Amino acid sequence: MDMKLEIVVIPVSDVDRAKEFYARLRWRLDADFASGDGWRVIQFTPPGSGCSLIFGKNVTAAAPGSAQGLYLIVSDIQAARDELLGRGVEVSEVFHAAGDVHAGADEPYLFGQVRVGGADPARGSYRSFASFRDPDGNGWLFQEVTTRLAGRVDPTTTTFASANDLASALRRAERAHGEHEARTGQRDANWPDWYAAYIVAEQSGAKLPS
Repeated sequence: MDMKLEIVVIPVSDVDRAKEFYARLRWRLDADFASGDGWRVIQFTPPGSGCSLIFGKNVTAAAPGSAQGLYLIVSDIQAARDELLGRGVEVSEVFHAAGDVHAGADEPYLFGQVRVGGADPARGSYRSFASFRDPDGNGWLFQEVTTRLAGRVDPTTTTFASANDLASALRRAERAHGEHEARTGQRDANWPDWYAAYIVAEQSGAKLPS
């Protein structure tokens, strides 16, 4: 039986202020329901996400700002950061974890790993981050994922959440194909098939064409 994560609840102190913040992110507003003065729930969904978040009045007993380490997966960490900065949202610089070096509870919620400025030098999937907070301090984390680990994606399907994600995949295929042509020393007239094979393999975590 499928079990799909549908909702994440975040605690806020000022419902209207939180609504304005998440609307500024241009997340989709799905609902704003109230029952008298005692209850209100608002639901937003990030672009391309199958899971939504809700907040409101008398929705959760958790302390405002106590939701931390909420991951938002993006295909281009710098583009995601620039997009939020353009909307007036304060976002950390891009950073990556310092290997296996640990130093207790780290603020950006990387399981105690010390963070280092800049994207992962090898631009490895799952390794580059940026963080931001809502007005109550609930903590969000961008994580750049370009290639899923094997077994985490159905290898028979290739889907993209948005045109931007597809465009990013095409740009990565273009760079890899340029390296392929440099190795072979000749133009590859069959580049569409090569691009397609690369994109499918990248998303499913299979071995990439060389």
